Amino acid sequence: MYLTAAESRSLSRLFSLLAEDMAEREVRERVGCSLLDMLRADYFASYVWDDSTRRFGNRVSINMSHDTLGTYEAYYQFRDPITYRLQARRVPTLVTQIMPQRELMRTEFFNDFLARDGLHWGVNAYSYADGLNIGDLRIWRGRTRENFDGHALELLRLIQPAFTGALQRVRLRTRAACNPVGMPSDALSPRELEVARMISRGLTDKEIARYLSVELSTVRTYLKRTFVKLGVRRRGELAAAIGRLQRID
Repeated sequence: MYLTAAESRSLSRLFSLLAEDMAEREVRERVGCSLLDMLRADYFASYVWDDSTRRFGNRVSINMSHDTLGTYEAYYQFRDPITYRLQARRVPTLVTQIMPQRELMRTEFFNDFLARDGLHWGVNAYSYADGLNIGDLRIWRGRTRENFDGHALELLRLIQPAFTGALQRVRLRTRAACNPVGMPSDALSPRELEVARMISRGLTDKEIARYLSVELSTVRTYLKRTFVKLGVRRRGELAAAIGRLQRID
């Protein structure tokens, strides 16, 4: 894949951004700002699918009318001829790949919703974790612009795993914060919990390896899994989570 110097710089900044600790809405909003610039787009919206209510919610948007999006949430998402088909593909997809533009332009959805804010050419990407849609990217250009192309899809395919990973980390951190006791005992294996407790007592990886009679690399594998499961990134955060468990016990 060929990248211009500007695209390489934009991707580097975006990947650095996605490695930061951010709130869930901030992840989607800042990625949206980056994508508008990188893809030379005009409009951005992002939703999270709620499987229990069977609807999109938790909106983030850029350059779109609050009132217009309100009509989408209340009415048009239930008469949406493209988004569910785009979502089902699970890969970055042009709107015109699932419905010809002329056909879309004859729909109520286009004329009374999309066209109201000037949206014409679209491309969407969706992030999944454990089979659930945890956030999407809906990028649009106006009528006077050209449609997105295969290069835009390649850029989104590069970004999608990092975007999904950032959203997953937020979910894990939130889960750990909401349930600091249940997470260690329920989510960790007995050996992972044992290693986590040793970390909380200040033991080094080498000391833990000697105590357990395992390789140093094995200890680090347990530690890496524990970090992921608890949604923490530092030994001090891990020690704090285990400390809360021990105080309550």
